[in-house]
Amino acid sequence: MGEAPSLSFDTRTFHWTDAKSKVITRPQDPYNYLQGFGNEHQSEFLPGALPIGQNSPQICPFGLYAEQVTGTSFAASRSHSMRNFLYRRRPACVHSTYQKIPDNPTIESSFLNPSKDLHSIPSQLSWSPFKIPAKEVAVIDFTKGIHTLGGSGQPNVREGIAYHIFTINSSMQNTAFVNTDGDFLIVAQEGHLDIFTELGHIYLQPSEICVIQQGLRFKVDIVEKYSPSGARGYIIETWGTKWELPELGPLGGFGLANPRDFLFPTADIDTSSSGPWKIVSKQEGRYYAISQDQTPFDVVAWHGNYIPYKYDLTKFVYHNTVSVDHTDPSINTVLTAKSRDLHAPLCDFLIFGPRWDVAQNTFRPPYFHRNCASEFLARIYGPEVAGGRSEVFAPGGASYEAGFTPHGNADQRTIGAMHVDLKPMRVGENQLTFMLESCRSLLFTNWALNDSGVLVAEDIPASTWDTVPDRFGENEEAIKFLKAMNRA
Repeated sequence: MGEAPSLSFDTRTFHWTDAKSKVITRPQDPYNYLQGFGNEHQSEFLPGALPIGQNSPQICPFGLYAEQVTGTSFAASRSHSMRNFLYRRRPACVHSTYQKIPDNPTIESSFLNPSKDLHSIPSQLSWSPFKIPAKEVAVIDFTKGIHTLGGSGQPNVREGIAYHIFTINSSMQNTAFVNTDGDFLIVAQEGHLDIFTELGHIYLQPSEICVIQQGLRFKVDIVEKYSPSGARGYIIETWGTKWELPELGPLGGFGLANPRDFLFPTADIDTSSSGPWKIVSKQEGRYYAISQDQTPFDVVAWHGNYIPYKYDLTKFVYHNTVSVDHTDPSINTVLTAKSRDLHAPLCDFLIFGPRWDVAQNTFRPPYFHRNCASEFLARIYGPEVAGGRSEVFAPGGASYEAGFTPHGNADQRTIGAMHVDLKPMRVGENQLTFMLESCRSLLFTNWALNDSGVLVAEDIPASTWDTVPDRFGENEEAIKFLKAMNRA
């Protein structure tokens, strides 16, 4: 549970450890958590609720019902098997029949071919901050506030990915959501969220991410005290794969996102709600609903490893060169989701925050490059100015470069780095940015390109590159060589 640390807790300007906190969460977070990525965990809301030595007793403690949830096939290898046993007041199967309900028209889940609704983009895109709707205009909760930007693949073939944003102004009232298509990785950008899952609460605020796996029920509430204008963030949805920690290789046993810093909820139950509940199920991007008299958040105890979790990005342990050259951005990978191609991940989730740059005899900014991967970037907090990458790169917006699209920074500060006196310096101060690198090129929705109303550029203006003229053609030594070869 959070408590006020001895120093001002402002991780926008430094690493988590500078706050000298003696607890694992921020002061606003009221919940207790279990620690350890990839672990088997167990939790009881009431002591003695977990059966000992077996999973399904003839009669469970306190008259509870045992229910298994599997996230992988029964015969999956032990290293990949994911499953839970839940001990709840009533089984989840106690509900009405499924009914088709109106879809969220801005969610898309099928990205197999370009069409009048899906568009390939060969260049670069940038969006200004996505707008949070005012309550006076419409009440928008999480089920209605998800908007798809783009994706690749399709959930019913268990292959692919989708990038969404969410902008909401209301909590979910007696409503839960379940994504049967894939996993959600949620990035908080504006406002604080209280996410109630079947396995307990996750408190999420800007600079934190959480993962809610396929098939698990949850509800998203806005913490009004810290969310006067509502809440905004990003969702990376993956189909047919799970998020993993990247291999450390020569880095050794520690670094990047350390397993102990991933937090898992503890068992909790809803004892305050009344009246019927609605469970909204997303299947192939379409919405269906069931109703039930009991709360879906009635799990008194659980054990397993198919558990939602969160991670504070300010705990990330950066690594970089201490000699020469700019290190590839993959060194900042927090989580990775594998594809069928062992050499090309479906998605790497990377971050860039405050850190040191000490490279000598080096052009320190990112080199100009063409990547086989597509790149999607969003700023969680920081300055409104892009720094030459695109016209607008403000917190709450985004930018995108298609695979093999040439790109790089071209502002005066970047070009000036070719001539600056190189000393150890802090970079990324007062900002936090995440990047998604994917082996897939995305197809973008009409909402992303038109209806969002915040697309500001479909390419970087040609005039931007006036700062990188042809210097070779004016280099006297080069001209001398060319003349000697009769090539001048």
